[in-house]
Amino acid sequence: MSTGLIEVKNLKKYFPIKSGLLKTTTGHVKAVDDVSFSIKRGKVMGLVGESGCGKSTAGRTLLNLLPKTQGQVLFKGQDIHALNRKENKALRTKMQIIFQDPYSSLNPRLPVNDIVGEAMLEHGIVKTKQEMHDRVVDIISKCGLFPEQATRYPHQFSGGQRQRICIARALAVDPEFIVCDEAVSALDVSIQSQIINLLKDMQEELGLTYMFISHDLSVVKFISDDVGVMYLGQIVEMGDKKSIFTTPLHPYTQALLSAVPSFDPEKRTGSKRILLQGDIPSPAKPPSGCRFHTRCPYAKDVCKTTVPENKEVQPGHFVMCHKVHGVF
Repeated sequence: MSTGLIEVKNLKKYFPIKSGLLKTTTGHVKAVDDVSFSIKRGKVMGLVGESGCGKSTAGRTLLNLLPKTQGQVLFKGQDIHALNRKENKALRTKMQIIFQDPYSSLNPRLPVNDIVGEAMLEHGIVKTKQEMHDRVVDIISKCGLFPEQATRYPHQFSGGQRQRICIARALAVDPEFIVCDEAVSALDVSIQSQIINLLKDMQEELGLTYMFISHDLSVVKFISDDVGVMYLGQIVEMGDKKSIFTTPLHPYTQALLSAVPSFDPEKRTGSKRILLQGDIPSPAKPPSGCRFHTRCPYAKDVCKTTVPENKEVQPGHFVMCHKVHGVF
């Protein structure tokens, strides 16, 4: 994989399972298990998959909001999990996150002016309250809010307006990289388009790099440059947007794309819905071999015992699948 602003190498995040009176560790939930990818500067990487596959955990571990279990996350060549407290605080201005729920991620006791501006004061970006207020007004105006709304509280805004506040808060410290964790999933479709267009405009204006986590493939197709498909803690297919959406190779990717609704009658009649059998296995006890073999219509005996390699089948297009690699 080519060098990028963000380099993730064999990242693992396990959560311990504790039981008994002494709360001894009896196992681990393998939320993220040996994930590697890179994100080029100024690009958008979409990360998709079913609920519970580890998308959000990957994003938060990438930002060091969750400690890693193993692996590396490099930001401009710097291992973010190896930083001391002072270095980590300085890095916070360069790496930000927009959370899924715009209401629960905002302090209901603070006005917008303080929500957006407190980080600027903390990191020394502004020196005075007046300077902070002026900068807050400028940022929320870029995000589609009015200057007088800086004195209002979160409960006085709609869902779309709250998400604009969250975006303004993320932009307030002049970041280079932002993780958008289901940033539009809680919003109406009409509001979704406004927020997505806002994110695109900010990316072009400020040269931002995004990791866009979503289960909505139509949104990912619109905003992303590269796409990673995640299943049970692993990225099973990754490539540029065109190759993933026009020629998906992994059976799981094919099933996901077949589920996307279409308003084009020709596409509806020409495509066949792929129905996966069974439920997603528990990440506490993932299947041996290929993790998708319990639901894969093409699974063979080798899939049950041998973990498929993550091979580059086309330039920049990586797939973990025995069938794709011609093993059977």
